[in-house]
Amino acid sequence: MDKESKEIKKSRFYKVGMGFLIISLLTWIIPVVAPFTPFSTAVKAGVITGAIVFAEVMFWAGALLVGKEVAAKYKGYLNPKNWRKEKG
Repeated sequence: MDKESKEIKKSRFYKVGMGFLIISLLTWIIPVVAPFTPFSTAVKAGVITGAIVFAEVMFWAGALLVGKEVAAKYKGYLNPKNWRKEKG
């Protein structure tokens, strides 16, 4: 039974970690949209900075939970240099 509970825990950590990675990705929309909002420049700068810091914290927290290999693969998908490379 101990092995089964360990597998369940691992899958929960994995799911939470993937959730953190997805939240991190979605948070990067905020710095793109913020300049077009009607708020003052100081508020925009604060929101953009906060969103970037939050996204990085969520990414690294997710990376710790899912593992180094999964995080590296995920980060590789987001790197524009790898978008035109052929898989094979």
